[in-house]
Amino acid sequence: MNDSKDMGESSSHFSILQITDPHILATSEAKLLGVNTAHYFNAVLEHAFSSKRNFDFCLVTGDLAQDPCPASYQYILSQLETYNIPCVCLPGNHDDLEIMQVVLCTEQVNCRKRMVLGNWQIISLNSQIPGSEGGYLPEEELEFLEQTLKEHANFYTLIAVHHHCLPTGSRWMDTMMIENAQELFDLIKPYPMVKTIINGHIHQAMDVQLDCVRVLTTPSTCFQFKPQSERFSLDDTSPGYRWINLYTDGSMDSDIVRLPEFLKGVQANTQGY
Repeated sequence: MNDSKDMGESSSHFSILQITDPHILATSEAKLLGVNTAHYFNAVLEHAFSSKRNFDFCLVTGDLAQDPCPASYQYILSQLETYNIPCVCLPGNHDDLEIMQVVLCTEQVNCRKRMVLGNWQIISLNSQIPGSEGGYLPEEELEFLEQTLKEHANFYTLIAVHHHCLPTGSRWMDTMMIENAQELFDLIKPYPMVKTIINGHIHQAMDVQLDCVRVLTTPSTCFQFKPQSERFSLDDTSPGYRWINLYTDGSMDSDIVRLPEFLKGVQANTQGY
């Protein structure tokens, strides 16, 4: 879907909830690396929506499913629809985009490529390489991005993508970053209205200012990867989410929030998943 959605211009700012990498399994009782991913997905959503923030929009930035089957996406759909706000979902390396587009295809929860929030636009890019854990932005995605930036040059812009575009300092993780990330940065350089890039995938938080663009990453709603690690490594840091406020003058605020509870059951000595 390449359609857009305009949510109006009545607010001085718009508040976005970003959640990422829930890794939902085919049944809500199943566990991944000892973690009940469905439990923590719901706990994060409940925590976010019980906060004092009133979210206008939700972004789910990939790896929605660990078992990419209709049941997984139907479960995600049922939980997201509970909160009655627009949600856009991006594919990650564990997802099946075709199934996502069939199941996550309601007015409220979908895979739209562009959303409009007042004088901001949110552009979603697909960095998935089918059959691979790594990321890449194919020509059609970069063409879509450039065309959208040209056609809507008066909009401040947030770009959302699954894979990371800057190194994390974890050698094993950085083998999976967007291979042609420099093409992305070169493309957006002539467009100063691009203010931020957000992604998932790395199961940890980063906040980097690169020239005029702020690059943000967000903890997973389930287990986290240990920062600055040579090999695959987990820690017991709590799941979390990110809030982002977009203001009409082009400025933004953002921070992460973690659940107050420790992660239970995680098998930290595992070699992968």
